[in-house]
Amino acid sequence: MNWKQLKSGTDIRGVAAEGQKPVTLTDPVVATLAQAFAGWLAEKKQKPVSDLTIAVGRDSRISGPRIRDAVSAALSGIGVSVLDCGLASTPSMFMVTVDLPCDGSIQITASHHPWDRNGLKFFTREGGLDAPDIDNLLARCESNTLPGPAAVAGAVTPTDYMTQYAAHLRELIQKGVNAPDYDHPLEGFHIVVDAGNGAGGFYARDVLAPLGADVSGSQFLEPDGMFPNHIPNPENEEAMASICGAVGKAQADLGVIFDTDVDRGGAVDARGQEINRNRLVALASAIALEGNPGGTVVTDSITSDGLKDYLENTLGGHHHRFKRGYKNVINEALRLNGEGVNCPLAIETSGHAAMRENYFLDDGAYLVTKIIIKMAQLRREGKDLDSLLAPLAEPAEAAEVRLPILEEDFRACGNQVIAQLEGYAREQGWQIAPDNREGLRVSFPQGEGDGWFLLRLSVHDPIMPLNMESNVAGGVKVIAQKLQAFLLTCKGLDHQPMADFLAK
Repeated sequence: MNWKQLKSGTDIRGVAAEGQKPVTLTDPVVATLAQAFAGWLAEKKQKPVSDLTIAVGRDSRISGPRIRDAVSAALSGIGVSVLDCGLASTPSMFMVTVDLPCDGSIQITASHHPWDRNGLKFFTREGGLDAPDIDNLLARCESNTLPGPAAVAGAVTPTDYMTQYAAHLRELIQKGVNAPDYDHPLEGFHIVVDAGNGAGGFYARDVLAPLGADVSGSQFLEPDGMFPNHIPNPENEEAMASICGAVGKAQADLGVIFDTDVDRGGAVDARGQEINRNRLVALASAIALEGNPGGTVVTDSITSDGLKDYLENTLGGHHHRFKRGYKNVINEALRLNGEGVNCPLAIETSGHAAMRENYFLDDGAYLVTKIIIKMAQLRREGKDLDSLLAPLAEPAEAAEVRLPILEEDFRACGNQVIAQLEGYAREQGWQIAPDNREGLRVSFPQGEGDGWFLLRLSVHDPIMPLNMESNVAGGVKVIAQKLQAFLLTCKGLDHQPMADFLAK
């Protein structure tokens, strides 16, 4: 068994249902991973494995019940007490370690990936495991360094934690809106929810409706692990077109959409316009910087120039661009706070948003809850979310081209390309961004593309993503043509995607 193939950043992922590829997340494999986590957790907590309590949850994937049963049996067999949380969101499976007496938790999910995939996320009260921790678990699996069977099996106890989690979100809205009808602060609001047949249907049923919101027009709330309607992913064009259409049809005040396991969320305003990517980062920042004047917001590297201007000149905060990868962004925010920097928010343009006030947990439902509170507060002032985002300058054009790396040592090749590009950019007199923390970002003035590009190495794959934005129509191709002259000199890259882009 090649255990390393299951690592995906800070998660375990693999094929879990019969389809086009062989199943890698078999019962014995997930059982071994669960026991490795228990051994690791026992050492961390300095207590016997048989004294551990671990919560287990899952999203709506068809392989979820099978994997849940295998994980629970494996943990019980070594004496661990198991809290079976059933269908649950990933953020709730962190919060269970805060609210219930358990040492850690396992969420069975593969986020927005296809129906035949699944995976495991691991949590302690300190947060999700990092990449070195995952390496540790896999090494234990490889060496079969696992706890032995227990004389007495641990109990497996059905546990309805989602009811408590939903109540917490309702309470946040009640306190945040502080309406005259305290119990029904969303009376008069029409909010459409799209759960994409994932785990997020609870938000309409158990959070919004009890608070008085009209949730008619909500769609795909029932869990269905085959995802028959659209991919549960706020970055997916089809998914966003679906929720935008639903908001327009219902003439709603707001639409919200979640990915499969609800660690990401997106929104749609009353005009049916997406509040996603840069707009979502801007809105989350406006909320997070209230009470944190001059605070720092950490984002990933591909945010727009207009967003930086909005954060710093409209909101009076500081913008700290960092590496792609939600865990990278969160860890950077933790580092900055540890150094005394007031950093209340870490957010990726993919929709992963983690607020300091919420344990720096990337929680789509929490983010959407904060947006709904702000919408209600603004209505009281005769304003709406659009008025808050009006100063945000958005690019006229944006594009991404993904250039495959053909060399076996793709990291060395990609790093060499970036180093060569920096030298080339300096020779050309191009404006290199002063806050490069990933790849190389270069800006161009009016008449020369009026925008920027960022070329970087993918976090996991042998690909160099190239992101480009321009403030004028046709500007992205001007920038692409400038860069193409350099790229054609680079060995080890597949140039065809760039050629295809320029030929459009």
